[in-house]
Amino acid sequence: MANIVAITSCPTGIAHTFMAAEGLEQGAGKLGHTIKVETQGSVGAQNQLGDAEIAAAEIVVIAADTNVDLSRFAGKRIYETSTKDAINDGAAVIQTAFERAAVKSGEAAASAQAAPAAAGKDATGQLLEAKATQSASRTGAYKHLMTGVSYMIPFVVAGGLLIAIGFAMGGIYVYDDAHKGTLAANLFWTGKAAFQLMVPILAGYIAFSLADRPGIAPGMIAGVIADSVGAGFLGGLLGGFIAGYTVRGLNQTITLPKAFEGLKPVLILPLFGAAITGLLMYLIGGPVHSALAALSEFLKGMQGSSALVLGALLGAMMAFDMGGPVNKAAYTFGTGLIASQIYEPMAAVMAAGMTPPLGIALATFIFRNRFSADEREAGKAAAALGISFITEGAIPFAAKDPFRVIPSLMIGSAVTGAMSMYFGAQLKVPHGGIFVLPMPNVVTNVVEYTLAIVVGTVLTALALGILKKPVAAAKV
Repeated sequence: MANIVAITSCPTGIAHTFMAAEGLEQGAGKLGHTIKVETQGSVGAQNQLGDAEIAAAEIVVIAADTNVDLSRFAGKRIYETSTKDAINDGAAVIQTAFERAAVKSGEAAASAQAAPAAAGKDATGQLLEAKATQSASRTGAYKHLMTGVSYMIPFVVAGGLLIAIGFAMGGIYVYDDAHKGTLAANLFWTGKAAFQLMVPILAGYIAFSLADRPGIAPGMIAGVIADSVGAGFLGGLLGGFIAGYTVRGLNQTITLPKAFEGLKPVLILPLFGAAITGLLMYLIGGPVHSALAALSEFLKGMQGSSALVLGALLGAMMAFDMGGPVNKAAYTFGTGLIASQIYEPMAAVMAAGMTPPLGIALATFIFRNRFSADEREAGKAAAALGISFITEGAIPFAAKDPFRVIPSLMIGSAVTGAMSMYFGAQLKVPHGGIFVLPMPNVVTNVVEYTLAIVVGTVLTALALGILKKPVAAAKV
């Protein structure tokens, strides 16, 4: 029996984070090991690992889709994987971890960070080198993007809801001079302030994921420039990567005497990183603005069959891997367009993300003989997750019978997404499920939007009833 510590983290910090933790705990239990899992979710770190627990651990397992600080695990054997792997087979992840876990290159720098004075130099530069080495074992650009998105989401949610509350209290002209100084107007402008931070936060934390703390300032500056030149979400996304790779490159090429090493992370890297990134952003800002404007006009002009196709595509993507890279690509597309005041794709994305667990829950009720007693019980939880827009509630069913369940989910979600786009439904916040439907000005065409979710749910359940065999007749 061995002691294991672990961290789980996903971009939204809601479902995958905790499902992965449960998968690791069950997997370790099956293999006879003890494990403590720290979940870095939407409300911060829970079940935090203590220094003594880390010291006593034989291996460290990181099941995350975002950047996780590894500095406190200096000298420990670490194995990194995705939340999806931990959810699907926690025991296999634990077994693989014992075979492949290794001390990360540059970990000694992390130890030095705890006592830089004793070492006679600042260790941040070395940590950046370690991060560059670690990135090869990760999922590359996707993980850096998801780190940025995970930090951006709270600003989108808070901003969108505050704007909606302002409209609800002060009417559609809450922003004019007649309402200046009122509670409604102040809430509205607070929400607008949150929206103004969206792109800088996205860019800053993409750069942070790539280059650690010295990347934050150049990344956020890139985001502000992207906003100022009209490059919006796309510009911020590119700016974050430009800043991150620029700072990482500078760190690897600039060598200073030991006496001046402390200037590198607080002066040299942010200064030159911001200067280079800023100049590049002004060069690419115009073309990116033109591309974003063209995309905006195209999306705003979509009607009929073109809207149906986009909605169906986004819907199918949401159901394909239920929180995985394809799902998150669709979600990020919808979320990013909110910054450009294009709200229809986000509506399609959320509706299509709700139907998989809702459809499964309905199927476990009307086609009871297709599911075991445990699955029927799990269907109740899936319903609660579905109404909350947590697509991951469908994962246990898809993992058990992927070739029947996933196509069923994609059918329902594709229809829901297509209907949502066809009806022109708009959603001005990136989350919330049914709980945001009653809020004024958050969702448009609420009746039609609700109909799209209901139709997709019913179709998903019917497809499951057709494709899945009765439990008694199924092959074991």
